[in-house]
Amino acid sequence: MPTFRDLLSAAKSEITEVDTATAEQLLSDGAVLLDVREADEFEQGAVPGSLFLPRGHLEAQVESRLTDKTAAVVVMCAGGVRSAFAARTLQELGYTDVVSMAGGFNRWKDEGRDWRVPETLSAEQRNRYQRHLLLPEVGEEGQQRLLDAKVLLLGAGGLGSPAALYLAAAGVGTIGIVDMDVVDDSNLQRQILHNVDRVGDRKVDSAKKTLTALNPDVNVITYDVRLDASNMEEVISGFDLVVDGADNFPVRYMLNDASVKLGIPVVHGSIFRFEGHVTVFDPKRGPTYRDMLPEPPPAELAPSCAEAGVLGVLPGIVGSIQALEAIKLILDLGDPLIGRYLTFDALEMGFREYRIRRDPSNPVTWENRELIQVVELDGHCSPAPLQAPVG
Repeated sequence: MPTFRDLLSAAKSEITEVDTATAEQLLSDGAVLLDVREADEFEQGAVPGSLFLPRGHLEAQVESRLTDKTAAVVVMCAGGVRSAFAARTLQELGYTDVVSMAGGFNRWKDEGRDWRVPETLSAEQRNRYQRHLLLPEVGEEGQQRLLDAKVLLLGAGGLGSPAALYLAAAGVGTIGIVDMDVVDDSNLQRQILHNVDRVGDRKVDSAKKTLTALNPDVNVITYDVRLDASNMEEVISGFDLVVDGADNFPVRYMLNDASVKLGIPVVHGSIFRFEGHVTVFDPKRGPTYRDMLPEPPPAELAPSCAEAGVLGVLPGIVGSIQALEAIKLILDLGDPLIGRYLTFDALEMGFREYRIRRDPSNPVTWENRELIQVVELDGHCSPAPLQAPVG
């Protein structure tokens, strides 16, 4: 019967083993570092950017975590034993460019190479987010990214309500809310952040109560202010992305110009009667609001929901899609709606998609960001609606 040493020797004879210096160079060239230690080892220290997958889960999960079987992979454990067996397993599964790092994390650390104690979830957080943790595309690393993320919502109304609720439930760690309105009875048909007991309360205060009661992990920052050219950049600058629920053109154009200048993506949503629209404006990767609408239309051609009405459930659908797109951006997951304009007709129960392309004549671009000035748009819409979000 073969001994453990025989099995280890056989495994090492079938794989390529490299020292820590070579492994570090491979990583700098773009290789994936696969850490196959146990969770308690990983929590005590890890190489930044490594993919954590315990050896016991390797066969069952690696193909969903490492989908490209031609990618360069460096396998690491504590001392180089488990990584040797793991590297052979990967080869048996069809991975073509795999090496095992001799000496493992212990040697890496002893040689003074870059490592740190990773942020880890508490027992309560593991329980709360366990359905996320079961998704290989999210996992603990993705959940930590959500907890570290900062998302600003323009409006605590029809679109802001479902977006805020789902972002908070997902564990987005910092949520900013801009709204200077108060809760009114007429809001409650669709603005599900609020309730009858809060009629007359400031919307940002009502929203904060709801979100913190839903998830105490979330830090809710409120802005009970009117957004204008003097404060737009200051308000959005501390956030990773903006979920836009504004219902008037001056705010949308000022938001566009400020977000392009600062390089901040905007998840845009709008609703009208039975129709909804969603897209993502990322100034570094695709077209922006001014590429789609270079100039705002006359005010009489852009009635608000207060003038035209809206089916109460519609903002729930559109706002939820906005939350989904925000989470995809945070996790770098899937194909976001960059350059794609999604429309929804509630009466037909149909979705359509249109392409948006960059306008070569548009001067408000990321490349020209140093020249951008955020200014008020006069003569297009009354300034009064700036106080109210969509819905």
